[in-house]
Amino acid sequence: MSLWLTHPLFIPSLVVGITILLWATSLLPEFITALLFFAVAMVAKIAPPDVIFGGFASSAFWLVFSGFVLGIAIRKTGLADRAARALSSRLTDSWPLMVASVVLLSYALAFVMPSNMGRIALLMPIVAAMAKRAGINDGTRAWYGLALAVGFGTFQLSATILPANVPNLVMSGAAEGSYGIHLNYLPYLLLHTPVLGWLKGAVLIMLICWLFPGKPHAPCDLTPPEPMSRDEKRLAWMLAVVLFLWVSESWHGIGPAWTGLAAAVITLLPRVGFINGDEFSAGVNIRTCIYVAGILGLAITVTQTGIGSAVGEALLQVMPLDAEKPFTSFLALTGITTALNFIMTANGVPALYTTLAQSFADATGFPLLSVIMIQVLGYSTPLLPYQASPIVVAMALGKVPARAGMLLCIALAAATYLILLPLDYAWFTVLGKL
Repeated sequence: MSLWLTHPLFIPSLVVGITILLWATSLLPEFITALLFFAVAMVAKIAPPDVIFGGFASSAFWLVFSGFVLGIAIRKTGLADRAARALSSRLTDSWPLMVASVVLLSYALAFVMPSNMGRIALLMPIVAAMAKRAGINDGTRAWYGLALAVGFGTFQLSATILPANVPNLVMSGAAEGSYGIHLNYLPYLLLHTPVLGWLKGAVLIMLICWLFPGKPHAPCDLTPPEPMSRDEKRLAWMLAVVLFLWVSESWHGIGPAWTGLAAAVITLLPRVGFINGDEFSAGVNIRTCIYVAGILGLAITVTQTGIGSAVGEALLQVMPLDAEKPFTSFLALTGITTALNFIMTANGVPALYTTLAQSFADATGFPLLSVIMIQVLGYSTPLLPYQASPIVVAMALGKVPARAGMLLCIALAAATYLILLPLDYAWFTVLGKL
């Protein structure tokens, strides 16, 4: 015991463990837990300041910030209501249809827009306006279901599209850097879409309809919309340019976060922009920004201090990896990813797991590329909302209580591991990957 107390990882592990426990149990508001992590980590000197506060330098943080700003502008100009009017006239005939349309829209947008946070920022005000027109009020279980449909549909289903998800990009970079393996778009899509895209999307829709029932009604207002105002037209053109820059990132090399930040700055400019200082103060949720920075900073700290590597090596020793039992090995590798998700969150898991993939391949007899691919099911299926920052952001924008997000997380994870995991194993086998 005394040896463990003097181990250099004891204090960092204690700080990380308590932070995760507080987020998982919601004993404190999430942003206070994040601030507590920053304070204790700095006082205890568990890592340099640029590591602990690394979340503020992350592109994900600035996508969250710019998403809030653009969302305010979309609502204020009336663009959100105009888009909602067009959608709600066709998609509010029944609750399953409404939920399915939101999930499908979240997933479809991932094919053309590379940023989870950007998609959520674009969709949430539109879905909120659509819900209002269908008689679904803020703070109701039905609204929580629609907000979670945006978050879960955006994050979990986009894991099947290689460039549409931050963990996918981390995995791709780690695979290329560690083993010289270059992941290709279409083979990746074929491997993951049938089970983790289509089937998981269907399960998600059924769970939301069951856990968050609603009764939408067709909008009573059938009058034709008024012509677009000057501000609506200007904002629509700006969003079109932003969307084009997001889609064409591979051509110009400017990350979605910085494109979004530039658009947010334009939105705030006096006489040129769309919102003033008071609207900015009221609409930008600084609490959520701090929470996201805390999650990202924690993941960076876990990696830099060596906690992640220590946990990964320990899991390698205890997990039942056996070349004679392929399904058990498949299950164990998914379990390793799930366990790492608790301490590193989804963005950090592929960085560590991929570097250990050769050891896993040697122990299981699976091809190295297949071992790398198995992790997708694990990191795309969080057990708690804090493990996936896009879900956290969607919950914050929709003012969804932590309990509701946790309920859907656990229910979808249970369905994924009990039903979809065996099907995913079978699909890997059919394609000759195992």
